[in-house]
Amino acid sequence: MKVNEFVVLDKFIISRYTMAVLPHHFHGDSYAKVIEEDGECIVKMRPIDIIKRSCDYYGASFRGRKEGTRAVIGITHKAPIAIEPLNEIYVFPTISPSDSRCVWLSHIHVYKYEPTKNDQTIVYFTNEKSILLDVSYHSFVNQLYRTAQLRTKLSERMEARERKLQYVFRMNRSKDWQQQ
Repeated sequence: MKVNEFVVLDKFIISRYTMAVLPHHFHGDSYAKVIEEDGECIVKMRPIDIIKRSCDYYGASFRGRKEGTRAVIGITHKAPIAIEPLNEIYVFPTISPSDSRCVWLSHIHVYKYEPTKNDQTIVYFTNEKSILLDVSYHSFVNQLYRTAQLRTKLSERMEARERKLQYVFRMNRSKDWQQQ
């Protein structure tokens, strides 16, 4: 089905190509507008439900991802979510996720951002698209930096674990070689 030249989907899973999930109201219903690198669609789900469903799809609950964020960087309110860290799918809310006006942005797609005179923020994506957000520049930058901190910490942990595994593997090979 199409509405105003947008494809309308019943369900959606966020991928590495998803740039933003915005609230979209149509005939009194709360839907989501999803902006991808190569197009846009309307989804018959609220943005928060897309985030939760995507977490489930990649093997973790939204609640678990929120608790993980708290454990890693100590953030509990407006927490960035590592939907799928191995594919660098990190999203962050512009305001409280319980607010129906909340927009979710993918960290890897934010190219630059700037304040407006009306205490809003323009966000430019890596594919040169842009959106105007009804959020202050300071608040946006804070959310962006929190997400960068989460990405960095999780990446460091994954790399440290990998180094440790490599070390154990080399030690075991060395012992096997010495026993021959």
